[in-house]
Amino acid sequence: MVKKWLTARRLHLGLPDLGFMDLTQVVEHTMAIRGVVDLPRVVDADTGFGNAINVSHTVRTLEQAGASAIQLEDQHAPKRCGHFSGKELVSPEEMVNKVRAAVDARRHDLVIIARTDACAVEGFDAAIDRASRYLEAGADVTFVELADLKQVPRRLAAPQLLNIVLGGKTPIVSGAAAAEMGFSLVLYANAALQGAVHGMQIALKTLRDTGVLDEASVASFEERQRLVGKPAYDAMEARYATPSDTSPDMTPAFQFGRE
Repeated sequence: MVKKWLTARRLHLGLPDLGFMDLTQVVEHTMAIRGVVDLPRVVDADTGFGNAINVSHTVRTLEQAGASAIQLEDQHAPKRCGHFSGKELVSPEEMVNKVRAAVDARRHDLVIIARTDACAVEGFDAAIDRASRYLEAGADVTFVELADLKQVPRRLAAPQLLNIVLGGKTPIVSGAAAAEMGFSLVLYANAALQGAVHGMQIALKTLRDTGVLDEASVASFEERQRLVGKPAYDAMEARYATPSDTSPDMTPAFQFGRE
């Protein structure tokens, strides 16, 4: 069965996936998501923001922020999207130590996902070898980017992650097909973002071309308030309201502009 988790990715800066965000920004974003959803949260921690020592700090900090799983990758920093060209890798030994540090640093049931981008740089067999070493180091799940989908679960006896990027280099398959191939987790990277961008472009183009926009063209005002939980806050406001006291003795003895 393919599990459904929420991914916390770094897209709110409006910049390409080229390693612009630091740990503090990822932590802030993770905490904000944790505050509004109950789903398990997969946090993309890029290269771990440094060496193995830094990875220890990254894991502890993101775990406290509300991460359920953390993904680490074996690219050189600054990293880049796995579907971009020009990727460079750290040595397998360095990544193994990062995975070990992550496993040692976690305090609870945090899932460690080890990603390798070696397929595009060193070839499929080298990527499988790297993933195997990361599993030996203690990773719970491996993620072999841009690999032969059918071969990865056959070669690695551990839970595998599949990353679906609409418009990217990974073949588009259904969740059922991914599960049949042996994948345990599927990420639809950027799917919500791309859908939101598409909707915003349509709405703003309509406004530009016609000069008017009606509610039928967007989510309703009521739906917007429902999504942010406003009815619950209305109920809290009513429950904790303090009756106003308008008695004369509550009038300030001195008011600016008056004597």
